[in-house]
Amino acid sequence: MQLVERSETVELTAVQDSWPVNFAITECKRSRDSSTNPLSVFINFTELTKPRITTLVIFTTATGLWLAPVRPQAYTVFLTLIGTALVVAAANVLNMYLERDTDALMPRTMYRPLPSGRIHPKLALVFGLLLAATSVPLLAFAVGRLPGLLAAIALVSYVLIYTPMKRYTPAALLVGSVAGAIPPLIGWAAATGSLDLPGILLFAVLYLWQVPHFLAISLVRSKEFARAGLQVQANQPDGQRKTRRNIVWYTAMLVAVSLLFVPLSIAGVGYLAAALISGALFLWYGLRGLRPESGSRWARTEFLASLAYITILLAGLVVDH
Repeated sequence: MQLVERSETVELTAVQDSWPVNFAITECKRSRDSSTNPLSVFINFTELTKPRITTLVIFTTATGLWLAPVRPQAYTVFLTLIGTALVVAAANVLNMYLERDTDALMPRTMYRPLPSGRIHPKLALVFGLLLAATSVPLLAFAVGRLPGLLAAIALVSYVLIYTPMKRYTPAALLVGSVAGAIPPLIGWAAATGSLDLPGILLFAVLYLWQVPHFLAISLVRSKEFARAGLQVQANQPDGQRKTRRNIVWYTAMLVAVSLLFVPLSIAGVGYLAAALISGALFLWYGLRGLRPESGSRWARTEFLASLAYITILLAGLVVDH
């Protein structure tokens, strides 16, 4: 993003009312003032890693470690969590690098470090590659070859397949969900050294959950995605109706799969009750989205409901294991 000089300001007066111009001027001034502040630099690079998403991934990885029938050594747990956090951070940084142009077109993402000019793209690229070069070998050599392989699959599929695919087809969601569902499988593999049915169920739960979670976001922000040139089902012909139907369909599959932990003796009656009640409520609210009068307010609540549901489900698994 180029800085706007004082001499150019007069020529831009006629278009100052458009948000992209105002945004460029404000953010370039901000980046010029804060670029040499060590604390600001640290905060900006941390923001590139999407710390909230990374924190959630650490929790799902820890769930895989906890549910495994083998109790790993403390150093294995530590290195698994650190390595997985680093590989997720690498994926997020490289994703932001590749999407810096589209991020600049959406109010939700335009203030991120790259589109706002607070970090140079080349620095972000080097940062992401360093994280990738550190995280995958760390998991492969200090934890196990299988966790390292799973981490590499997640990183490559997210950065090199899902990220560019978003510009061409809504089916990118189904690819990106694979990467998002792998962390609990990494935790399970780190403890057991193998891929077993309970670990695969954890993967399935996280995979299925991401679909209604993101589809709800796409309904709320469909215009933003269209402006940025990112393909979501909500913007396809008859997309709104199909998106709501898919929310219900994937939610129903998610609830059904979540109950399978009980017959496998991974969880008990307490978890079963929590999964049934939270799943029934989540599905019921998804069905409400099929009504013609349901709008963006329903979609926002559906998004929040998805977060509440997965929190209750995973907490129930951990507590009643």
